[in-house]
Amino acid sequence: MKYKRILLKLSGESLMGKNSYGIDPNRLQQYAEEIKKVKEQGVEIAIVIGGGNIFRGVQAEKTGIDRVQGDYMGMLATLINAMALQSALEQNGMFTRLMSGIKVESVCEPFIRRRAIRHLEKGRIVIFGAGIGNPYFTTDSTASLRAIEIEAQVVLKGTRVDGVYTADPEKDPSATKYNTLSFQEAYEKNLNIMDMTAFTLCQENNLPIVVFDMNKSENLIKLAQGEDIGTLITTIQ
Repeated sequence: MKYKRILLKLSGESLMGKNSYGIDPNRLQQYAEEIKKVKEQGVEIAIVIGGGNIFRGVQAEKTGIDRVQGDYMGMLATLINAMALQSALEQNGMFTRLMSGIKVESVCEPFIRRRAIRHLEKGRIVIFGAGIGNPYFTTDSTASLRAIEIEAQVVLKGTRVDGVYTADPEKDPSATKYNTLSFQEAYEKNLNIMDMTAFTLCQENNLPIVVFDMNKSENLIKLAQGEDIGTLITTIQ
């Protein structure tokens, strides 16, 4: 396997499947099966999942909710998704731990770096919920920070498109895909792969990012094995 320890970033919206809201059990099961294939190869897996299928903090102000309050609501939404994913993984025979950026002792552990690493070393899948526990930070930033903290070798950003394009491929049929990019080139082209905080964290810590289609069967295991799937973003192209 190419990677020994990975951080998988999933969007909350991806859990909706074909629905317009909430969690699609079929998509949840699909993700659990894809993750299990990688786990069975001995890869240590940590996961960060967003909450956009339930609530997005950045949209709170439009409804009259204070931004900080809205961000905390968004953190709780990520916990709901994390609990759903944890349940699906365990139903498929995997051992997991859910760690939270805010204290919710009844359902998850608080995030402690050394404990998270120990869980991974013991073969448990670690899911990070509730962001980093502070407002104004996205789950992309959480993924970058946690990946650095646990010494992951790569951030795998699962999306519904098969990589980074020159334009939105769902809107522009002439858009072309990048196989590789440098952080600097992605920044100069304003490609919006992650928010700038998340992107800068990865760049400064020489942590590569792979953007790929999580909904296509076998993509995750192929990536872990070293196949050229999606778009690879590194410090040096």
